Amino acid sequence: MHSNSELGSGMGSDSDVDALAQLVADAESVSDAARLAQIREVRVLAAAGVLAERQAAGASEQVKAREMALRGIAAELAGVFVATDRTLQRRIDEARDLVENYPVTMTAWEAGRIVRGHVRLIQEMGCLVPVADRAEFERVAVERCEGERPNRVRDALRMIAERIHPRTFTERHEEAAAGRGVRVQAGPDGMSDLIATLPTVIADGIVDRLTRQAREIINARAQADAPGAPDTRADANGALPDADTTIRDGSSFIEDARTIDQVRADVFSDLLLAGTPALDPTGTGDGNGTLGAIRAHVQVAVSALTLMGQDDGPADLAGRSPIDTTTARELAGNATSWDRLLTHPVTGTVLECDSYRPTAAMVRLLRARDRHCRFPGCRQPAIRCEIDHTIAASDGGATHVCNLANLCKRHHDVKHHTRWRVQQLAGGRLIWTSPTGRIYREDAPPPLVAFTVATTIPDPPDPGRPPF
Repeated sequence: MHSNSELGSGMGSDSDVDALAQLVADAESVSDAARLAQIREVRVLAAAGVLAERQAAGASEQVKAREMALRGIAAELAGVFVATDRTLQRRIDEARDLVENYPVTMTAWEAGRIVRGHVRLIQEMGCLVPVADRAEFERVAVERCEGERPNRVRDALRMIAERIHPRTFTERHEEAAAGRGVRVQAGPDGMSDLIATLPTVIADGIVDRLTRQAREIINARAQADAPGAPDTRADANGALPDADTTIRDGSSFIEDARTIDQVRADVFSDLLLAGTPALDPTGTGDGNGTLGAIRAHVQVAVSALTLMGQDDGPADLAGRSPIDTTTARELAGNATSWDRLLTHPVTGTVLECDSYRPTAAMVRLLRARDRHCRFPGCRQPAIRCEIDHTIAASDGGATHVCNLANLCKRHHDVKHHTRWRVQQLAGGRLIWTSPTGRIYREDAPPPLVAFTVATTIPDPPDPGRPPF
């Protein structure tokens, strides 16, 4: 028989158990404090939405007035929460929806019966339920969430919502399909996720077709790699044999080591960027329409040394992220026109822009200088922005680069329809003043591709060589 002191160290001593108990008590206190802070934040944001609606009351165009008021308030709060005003506006809408449309959930949250994860799920699944049936959904959902972790109740809450909903899934799917769309989510290392929201059957069909096409390419590659297969490599004169099994980009199947995921991604890109639409509503009986001629448009800054292969520094895809040098060189080689930028040697600010299209030189210079929307925190690329007169032309503002800046449609409206004010200083620096007097400084962003001064150590003088 062993005493407690002789038990395995993995069970811990009495003092360790006491310490753990204290940690658990501290964790409960922290969890309660965090829950109360989260609830307070939700109510503050919901109150902001109510304030925006009250500000717009009585306006002739109430919908637009409320939107402008909400944008202004969201932009103000964005400085406090260190987030974008778009994010704050979405959070304000979500908070108001939660407070006003899910009272049972709020009461349970405040009582500590459920946690924030449960609240998010109830609000997410509650969107599937009509307002008239939402109270019943809340009651059943809260009971199901109590004592269970959020990740384990998602499917159950979805099933509850489906059962309570009076309309069939087919009817709701037809309405949901109207919200289909495509968006880009930037990632690291010059990569991005292209996300398409589509009906599930369409999405699965796309993946299936891409997979079948990718497998055909890989199967052909395997046949080319098999013993006795025709040689697809060029001879010393650069000529290919008669049996040409090369893939479209010119590399042979023998040299193609792409995985099926990589082939699938490449086929997907080829179809979207180079393929001609099978159904073109702009086509005529005499030929193809304009739909198939639409091409992507991006703004890339790359140094001359990179283009010449003397430097491997990344190029800058304006408004997005750095891109690799190979892609930058390929884009430059295929470009129909270039702009030469003269930048300040220290700050990197664009000073001058040469263009083969002088009628658009001013716009192109502003795009090169600003690169994105100049409202605090916004990263909308300049090619999707509007040129704004800092001092309105109607007030005598000059149409000159010292009085112009790129603003996206959203923040262009904020500038003109809310109490946000802006002043432009030399070098394209903007000074924004919020309705409550907060100051936000927006310098013209220097290009990420710039020359740097190299520090070199001169060779020691040759004692046998005359100084002149």
